[in-house]
Amino acid sequence: MKKIGILFGMENTFPNAFIERVNSKDSGFIAEAVTIDKVVQADPTEYAVIIDRISQDVPFYRAYLKNAALSGTAVINNPFWWSADEKFFNNALAEKIGVPVPKTVLLPSKERPENTSETSFRNLAFPMAWEEIFQYIGFPAYMKPHDGGGWKSVYKVVNPHDMWHKHEETGQLVMMLQEEIEFTDYFRCYCIGQKEVLIMPYEPRNPHHLRYAAEMKATGEEGEKLLETIKDYTLKLNIALGYDFNTVEFAVRDGIPIAIDFCNPAPDADIYSVGRDNFEWVVEAAANMAIERAKAQVPGQTNLTWGTFVKDSLGMSAPTAPAPVSAPAEVESAKAPEPVAATAPEKAPASAKEVKVKTVAPKKAPKLVEDKGILPVPSEPAPKIPTKKAAATKAPAANSKLKKS
Repeated sequence: MKKIGILFGMENTFPNAFIERVNSKDSGFIAEAVTIDKVVQADPTEYAVIIDRISQDVPFYRAYLKNAALSGTAVINNPFWWSADEKFFNNALAEKIGVPVPKTVLLPSKERPENTSETSFRNLAFPMAWEEIFQYIGFPAYMKPHDGGGWKSVYKVVNPHDMWHKHEETGQLVMMLQEEIEFTDYFRCYCIGQKEVLIMPYEPRNPHHLRYAAEMKATGEEGEKLLETIKDYTLKLNIALGYDFNTVEFAVRDGIPIAIDFCNPAPDADIYSVGRDNFEWVVEAAANMAIERAKAQVPGQTNLTWGTFVKDSLGMSAPTAPAPVSAPAEVESAKAPEPVAATAPEKAPASAKEVKVKTVAPKKAPKLVEDKGILPVPSEPAPKIPTKKAAATKAPAANSKLKKS
């Protein structure tokens, strides 16, 4: 009998409920917690499907899942894409597919990565075009890791001086600076199987256990159109990224849903935080998706889901997972509030001008240094670098027009 496994860590309520729900259905599959006693390269596992809830924190599990996927297990979510994905790229991709996102720029790390030197940054301008960056983003703003999650190392910054001060704490993290969105409504949306969507009113400013204790403020026909737009954007993002189990967050400003966070491939599904009704929906949708994927699984071949971004890049013609069906006419919400209409997304403002950096090439050909019994090897001249300062967030020069406070 084919098995459906779930790999998890600290959480209890969702994994156990998922296992019980799959086993309660007459599907021909049995679900259980994954057991790993050895991992041999290229060996298949006993699981047709594995739901991954923990490998982002355990590299050993991530390697195990890649090996399992190579041998035919349908791993949800795709461990290869999940390893490569990050929030800054997601924002860029969202713009390309027409989903509004906050204005965002990438910042170099405050400290150099290990095993690098000043020379490693010869292509980075010092100082960067801070005036243009700050004018583009505006203040207040948020500074957060470009590939982080769970609200870790997230800072609200009110001016350039505040940003430089807080950036001192970020070490080797690559951060991004993002405009603040003043919102009237906020939503968190589950998307499962790239076709099932649950839209939940959400208040991120509440304590964690009360964030789902929120109601949609917009009502009427405009609200219904807003929910339809949110559902459409949620499906677009997950189909482009290739996630089968994810959440997307939207902040609504001037009637426009703006995607804030949509890289949550192991989203919170605990009954005590999401609430009983939302929990029931997630358990049922996840169980049905896992059974569907187990039925479609072909041993020995790749059974992963790839997003349209990857498939289009590689010229892949056939999908590797069941194609998503059209959205149901009725949009589900956590408390079925009377749904705010989205006006057409405003055209994104032009980004800051690109900073051009001159490359430095050696003026003379490298000399050959001979050693007896050893083949000649080139002796590279000492590189020229643009500055003696290596701090990525060096403040503007004294004559800069930018004020530091």
